[in-house]
Amino acid sequence: MNEAQIRRELRLLKAYALATSVLLATLTLAAFGRSAHEKFSEIDVERINVVEPDGKYRFVISNTPKSIGPLYKGRPFGYAGGHRPGMIFFNDEGTENGGLALSGSRGPDGKVQASSHMSFDQFDNDQVLNFDYGENNGRRQVAITMLDRAPIQIEKLTDLYDSLNRITDPAARRSEMLKLMTPPPGEPMVAQRVYLGRTPSKAAQLVLSDPQGRARIRIAVDSTGSPAIEFLDEAGRVATRLPETKK
Repeated sequence: MNEAQIRRELRLLKAYALATSVLLATLTLAAFGRSAHEKFSEIDVERINVVEPDGKYRFVISNTPKSIGPLYKGRPFGYAGGHRPGMIFFNDEGTENGGLALSGSRGPDGKVQASSHMSFDQFDNDQVLNFDYGENNGRRQVAITMLDRAPIQIEKLTDLYDSLNRITDPAARRSEMLKLMTPPPGEPMVAQRVYLGRTPSKAAQLVLSDPQGRARIRIAVDSTGSPAIEFLDEAGRVATRLPETKK
């Protein structure tokens, strides 16, 4: 290779180095100079995590396989994810405190099964305000429910259920379950206090229950359009009914 060829090769190498440097600088500026606010006309995604600056979850939106399992202060507990498509809410501590889940399909036999569920949880516990729709082969229920729950941490409650599942004797398991469902203060583990909805029997109904979860007032308009108000005793028997039942 003579001197002229060497000089030509050096010029080409310098030009290549300069072009490469310019390209790298452009890519670096583009990466660090991007706006914190991005706009998309359309996006396909399997999961979106909305997190706080410290990394704690606030919302997780996902499909079924990517769905998140329960978290207590950021720690998984209870069961694994992959079962509940929709949106899960988390509180300031990174603990699950409600969510939105949806399902619906028609089987080969033409029967429909569908559900929509949105709930909000008691702090450190489970659902206390629910919005539900459910359908099974034409039987539909649409309801709002409000519940009381015993002040037991959800993580501890899950541990108690796990311990029950390890009891192999059915009678002993039932006995321990009864103890679990009646905490020391005498309040039930969970008691439905308010039900407002459309029942599978096509009645529009409002049911108000006592702290033990026993229905005490029932206001309804049945599937024929007949209205009634019933007052029930602790055993669930109708004490007073308006209008009175004709003898």
